[in-house]
Amino acid sequence: MDQIQNQPQNQSPQDPRGGAAKSLGLFIWDLLKILIISFIIIIPIRYYVAQPFIVQGSSMEPNFHTGEYLIVDEITYHTSQPQRGDIIVFKFPKDTTQYFIKRIIGLPGETVQVKNGRVIVFNQQHPQGFTLDENYLPPNTPTLGSDQKVTLGSDEFFVLGDNRGASSDSRFWGSVPRSDVVGRVLFRAYPFQTFTEFGHIQYNS
Repeated sequence: MDQIQNQPQNQSPQDPRGGAAKSLGLFIWDLLKILIISFIIIIPIRYYVAQPFIVQGSSMEPNFHTGEYLIVDEITYHTSQPQRGDIIVFKFPKDTTQYFIKRIIGLPGETVQVKNGRVIVFNQQHPQGFTLDENYLPPNTPTLGSDQKVTLGSDEFFVLGDNRGASSDSRFWGSVPRSDVVGRVLFRAYPFQTFTEFGHIQYNS
């Protein structure tokens, strides 16, 4: 036997169109909340805290390859100084519309010399110079360059690509001003199987 439910006399049947309109209104409000949160939180983080970059070119091989997706920390250098060995993204001093990725080798006030295939750094602690032990490079990788010494200013960095035979870097176009540094590479986020966190390098001095 079929059953029906009596509708109270003083209550009219629910209009299905009203329910649909209410659901649509809730959907739009949820969407607006997501957009508001994005503008308030996500977008400032994207532009002022951490920014994604995609590697292009071979200058950092074998440690970085074309197409890899990197997360660059833009806030740390507001409270601390870049360190030797940090992998940084910066505006190319000769054309600031371009962004390069290299490794910091020489710090402000130091003198850097490329000699006999090695990198020698002169500073207050080592006035006679010390040779960098760069264990992040493949064994016996030579760093080619003239014997000329480059002395850095108080806000300049000497940078090199890890692919020393195929990198356009400070050996050819000079130092990087502190103001052109965007930030330090924090993570390799993609490809997922090569996810890597990058910390500070400990050298032999």
